[in-house]
Amino acid sequence: MSYYKHHVFFCLNQRDNGEASCMQHAAQEGFAHCKAQVKAAGLAGPGGVRVNKAGCLDRCAGGPVAVVYPEGVWYTYVDEHDIDEIVESHLKNGQPVERLLLPPNVGR
Repeated sequence: MSYYKHHVFFCLNQRDNGEASCMQHAAQEGFAHCKAQVKAAGLAGPGGVRVNKAGCLDRCAGGPVAVVYPEGVWYTYVDEHDIDEIVESHLKNGQPVERLLLPPNVGR
């Protein structure tokens, strides 16, 4: 059994050369909101959910992005409401949020 039921990584990469990056799309705020919502829902910690910062996940064109393991479900999101839906539907109830899935062909 895994130490965490779900491990969520938020890309917080910032590119200084003008290329697309998740930090241009409020990724830090999405990360902080997700971490707070997971904690408030009592999901945080061993056997539950861990929310982590990540460097470039190489899916910049779909930014901001987050990925949930062990399922390997990739999300793009717009605002806190999207994050709330991911926490409630996927992390709490095990149902990925179809409308927020990052298409498999989206890369850098």
